[in-house]
Amino acid sequence: MNLAVQKTLSLLLLLVIGFLLRKKLKDPAQQKGLKVLILTVALPAIIFVALLKAEIEVDLLILPITAIAFNVLLYFILKYTLPLFGIERASSTYRTYLLLFPSLAPGLSCFPFLIEYLGDDALAWGALADIGNKVFVLIIAYMIAIKWYFQLNQHIRTGNGEKIKSLMISLINEPINIVIILALLLISLDVHLDTLPEFVSSAIITLSNLMTPLVLIFIGVGVVFNWKQIRKIAGLLMVRSGLTFLLSGLTLIFAPPLSYPAIMVLVVFPQSAISFWPFAHMASITVLEQNQESRHNRKTFDMELALNILAISLPFSILIMLIVFSFGEFFASSSSLLIIGLAMVGLGIIKPLLQWFHIIDYKPVLEKEPHQ
Repeated sequence: MNLAVQKTLSLLLLLVIGFLLRKKLKDPAQQKGLKVLILTVALPAIIFVALLKAEIEVDLLILPITAIAFNVLLYFILKYTLPLFGIERASSTYRTYLLLFPSLAPGLSCFPFLIEYLGDDALAWGALADIGNKVFVLIIAYMIAIKWYFQLNQHIRTGNGEKIKSLMISLINEPINIVIILALLLISLDVHLDTLPEFVSSAIITLSNLMTPLVLIFIGVGVVFNWKQIRKIAGLLMVRSGLTFLLSGLTLIFAPPLSYPAIMVLVVFPQSAISFWPFAHMASITVLEQNQESRHNRKTFDMELALNILAISLPFSILIMLIVFSFGEFFASSSSLLIIGLAMVGLGIIKPLLQWFHIIDYKPVLEKEPHQ
């Protein structure tokens, strides 16, 4: 059996184990504890190991810039294409999709596959690229959310300096960011994993080995099989994925010759699931709205929709990555990426097109909100 297929089957088995543990871990507090363990222990450890093992060159600093450019470009593409799916501009539905869809959560979706299929160097490249993505999801997305909130609540005159200050503190204190900064500092001092005391390196490597099984079990535990919601959201997730393949294919055309692992990082990193951070920003905005005496019934975001998008996005992203790595050579070609991207976008927009031509009575992805 093909080695990539064997890896895929072993990873799927871990997903099944997580699904079978749902009844044992049905308490939200237990699932939150598992997620905290992943994001504060296993993921920082595996990134630290990868960075200290890899040979980091100055040229690789282009990765964070490329990642944030992808976030911003996808944001503007979606800004003008979401209304084509029957989603009314200036609605909470529109704002929810637009803030969530350009974000990436590689830690819970992409990084386990990079380390399993491509090794430490690829994971290090992904970790560096994630610095740019973090700037978008933690800072730019928050600024956008605040802007929308004040546009809907123009009677509010107070500033938001304290919340911005709190956000910056949380950005600095996040374990993943601390680890990346520490690892880059050690590398600049020519300190690598093999030069650390053996008991330190051994403990960190042991912690990093928890990453892949914990993430896949977490996904299996948390996945929600709500077929009605899947039908409503899957079309836009298909378009998001297709647009991402198109952007990767175009980048590959104009990029200098790249190694196979570098190409795979370029392809799968943007296919990461939607980040939890924009959802956290939405939650903080919702709290602000609840604490204020609202002069209208309009909400900045649709929190129920946001939860459903996150629930479906994670398994959807995992499925895409399993397919990509199982047929790696096919997806390493720019022409293949462009064809796949166009096909996925086409599948995603087929129902709106049929509606435009009055071939079917198509109900939009989500009902339009009342005129605001």
